[in-house]
Parts: sequence; C-alpha cells; structure tokens
Amino acid sequence: MPNIIEINDFSSPDLDVFARLTEAQLRNRMEPEKGIFIAESPKVIGFALDAGCEPVSLLMERKHIAGKAHSIISRCGDIPIYTADSSLLAGLTGYQLTRGVLCAMSRPQLPDVDELCAGARRVAILEDIVDSTNVGAIFRSAAALNIDAVLLTPSCCDPLCRRAVRVSMGTIFQVPWTRIGSESSDWSQKGIERLRKLGFKTVAMALSDTAVSIDDPQLMAEEKLAIVLGTEGNGLAPCTIADCNYTACIPMSHNVDSLNVAAASAVAFWQLRAR
Repeated sequence: MPNIIEINDFSSPDLDVFARLTEAQLRNRMEPEKGIFIAESPKVIGFALDAGCEPVSLLMERKHIAGKAHSIISRCGDIPIYTADSSLLAGLTGYQLTRGVLCAMSRPQLPDVDELCAGARRVAILEDIVDSTNVGAIFRSAAALNIDAVLLTPSCCDPLCRRAVRVSMGTIFQVPWTRIGSESSDWSQKGIERLRKLGFKTVAMALSDTAVSIDDPQLMAEEKLAIVLGTEGNGLAPCTIADCNYTACIPMSHNVDSLNVAAASAVAFWQLRAR
C-alpha cells in the first residue's frame, strides 16, 4: 500500500532534500554512504531503479499518483510519497515541476576502476569538467555512441547533481562510471599509468601542432582506447597531453578553432568507436 503523505507543513525536515539542501549537502562527502541525489521524471527515475539505485522518498503532484507515476510507485515499496497540487509544490521547490515527479535516492557505491574497465574497449576520461550541462550531455553521447565506461578525475563535476542527471535524460544510469582516484595527485600520471596497465592506449583531445586527425587509421585501429576530454576553459593540462599516447583533434572549417566539449565528445565517440 503506497505511503501517501499530504503536504501541509513546508518546514518539515523530511522535505529538505527536495527544497533546502544544496548539491554539496546532498552529496554529504563526509559520509558518502548517507548521500542523496534527486532524479526527475518517471522515465529518469525508472532508469535509476533499473540500475539498482534505492529510492528514499518521492515528491509529486497529486494527479500523478494514479497517473504517469503509478508504475514507479509500484516499484518503490512503502517509501514516503509526498504530494500536493502543482501550485503548492512550486511554492516548496521554488520552481514548477515540469515533469511532476521527483525521487530522492541513495547514492550508489562507485565501482573500482579495474572492475569497471574489465572487458571495455572504449572509455571516456573527463578531466576537471565542471559544467553540469556538459557532463550530462557527454553521458548522453557516451550512451548513444557505445562508450563502455566513463571515468572522472577527482575535480570533475558530480554526474549525479540534479542538472547533469536531467540533461543526460537518465543515461547517467545506463553508462557505467566511477572516479579515477580521490585526490588531485591521482591524476594524470598515476591515472594514465593505471589505464596502460589495463591495456588502454590514451588519446588526448587537444589543439596541438603535433595532433593527428581523429580519423587517423592507426588511432582508429587501437583495440582498447581511452578518450581524454578536458575542461571547458583551458582544455587538457599540458602534463596530461604529454602523458597520453596520442594527441588528436577534430578538423575544423571557417577558422573555427574548437567545439564545445560536449559537442566534441559526440564527434570523437562516433569516429573512434570500436569496430
């Protein structure tokens, strides 16, 4: 039987996760086993459940209980389902719930890099990418273009922040991912050496006079390839580029020097896909 709770007190601490906690507070870095993230819309929540994420509570418009959220509710056991009309929920969250359903979920334990890369042929490395929109878009491209796993450096944006999850359309729960180290010193030399021990050649996506085109036959023929993408402003660190086996770039026209990192990832993933 669904545990439906009508909202009549917006100050209830049980509603903090949906309205008053920052992303950092939701992550709860000091105690990651207690961390929470928010998934929006029945479709994205469904992907998260499929991936084994554990729901904590739901917030939704009353009309969705017997409507589009019905199948989600049936999968969530007896967790609290907080509900009210859309106007009241907008007052709580500060914005209109365009998809009408939010789910607070426990953060999953991240797998080990070696475990994640076992059997993988193409992985993406995100170095210090801090824009959540870009991270979400890269995951969507990774899912669509057969990237086997995504590895994030310690300073990279949290893929489970609300905006990244939303932009990814839930693909963050479909592409395996983890952090490649927990301290800044774990990247790049140590991280790239770890990838080499796992059998990967590494390609830095960067502008360089020595860069090959991404359709270079030798590059495309690599059996196991890690595609390294850099931050939005300065791109990859020089030491990362120096440590990689290849440096590659996307040929450009009309004096355009580069693409946004999310757009560049899609081009690179397609061109360098395993064959």
